[in-house]
Amino acid sequence: MSSNLFSLEGKTILLTGGAGLYGRGLAAMLAETGATLILASRDVAKLQAVAEEETAQGHRVFAESLDQGDEGSVVALHERVTAQHGALHGLVNNAVLRPMKGTNGATEQFAESMRVNATGLMLMHRHFGKTMAEAGRGSIVNIGSIQGMIGPSYELYTGTNMGDMPPDYFFHKGGMENLTRFYAAYYGPKGVRVNNLAPGGFFNHQPEPFLQRYCEHTMLGRMADETDLGGAVIFLLSDASRYITGVNLPVDGGYTAK
Repeated sequence: MSSNLFSLEGKTILLTGGAGLYGRGLAAMLAETGATLILASRDVAKLQAVAEEETAQGHRVFAESLDQGDEGSVVALHERVTAQHGALHGLVNNAVLRPMKGTNGATEQFAESMRVNATGLMLMHRHFGKTMAEAGRGSIVNIGSIQGMIGPSYELYTGTNMGDMPPDYFFHKGGMENLTRFYAAYYGPKGVRVNNLAPGGFFNHQPEPFLQRYCEHTMLGRMADETDLGGAVIFLLSDASRYITGVNLPVDGGYTAK
């Protein structure tokens, strides 16, 4: 197989989020591929700082404003991006809002979460996927979570203050997995692929009791770092995965397989 199949050179990729826990690492790895990378979120100042850092290294990275919970903002971003760059080659839906901080968070917080993470996610597929379909090609990669596949493991949190889990995250990450299948079927005949990645735990200096238990629960004996997700994203955006669509791929060190 030609190594060119794995290249994103000359392609235009939109990454929602780009300065957060997953996003900054993804931005760095996608920028290195030679793609034109567009970052979009509500905090444009943070994204602009990322864009400047990557541009200083010779990469083509731009920052755009997006409030994924506002359809007008999604439409406006789509119009700007299409006018400046044409139809996207790839879309990475990484942005997420996590307003609920625990099991009994306010119902208004649950509704706010759904507005961004469910309705907003659907709008990203609707508007950007339509233009990709008109161009006859493209790849959408959704950043889900293993918490969309399995329930919470409360025993991991014994001896920490981390155990109060919010239900909205489990709900919308589970929904993301099947929304992926819906749009894979809908856009597939028009040459657009849609896949979902389900990352496991990401190392962020968690309490030692949690870290030890979590790492023991994986097959590789560790949590993910800032480079572990990007390879799978690049693969699914590239032509090397051109016959893969509708897939949910855990990137979890074997956590869900154990």
